[in-house]
Amino acid sequence: MQKFIKLKQLVLLLGLLLPTVWYGVYGTSTMDGISNIFIKESSVQGTPKGSSIQASIDGHTLTIVFTENLGQVAVEVTTASGIAVECLTLYTPNGLQMYVSLAGDYIVTFTLPNGDVYYGEFTVTN
Repeated sequence: MQKFIKLKQLVLLLGLLLPTVWYGVYGTSTMDGISNIFIKESSVQGTPKGSSIQASIDGHTLTIVFTENLGQVAVEVTTASGIAVECLTLYTPNGLQMYVSLAGDYIVTFTLPNGDVYYGEFTVTN
């Protein structure tokens, strides 16, 4: 049973990673509407893990992929003025997709179990 769970996690991770890798190889010129979100460090005490967080926006769909096991990560999406849109916690390595319904400027914040904080800024357009 344990092998099945690990295989399932591997398949899920690959399913989320392959589109991200494909995007990284071919860039935005071949994938209309998708924009990578640059992840920045806000408060980091240990070894930086920002490269383990990959995020992109395609229209109203925010896609986040964790390429490394970072533990239980809190993800918060707020408007640029600080109003919370979505807050959730998930175990990594994993990924998620969120639908951001309104056009505007947003910030996605990632808080790791050790207190390190990373963020990315993005814009949703119609």
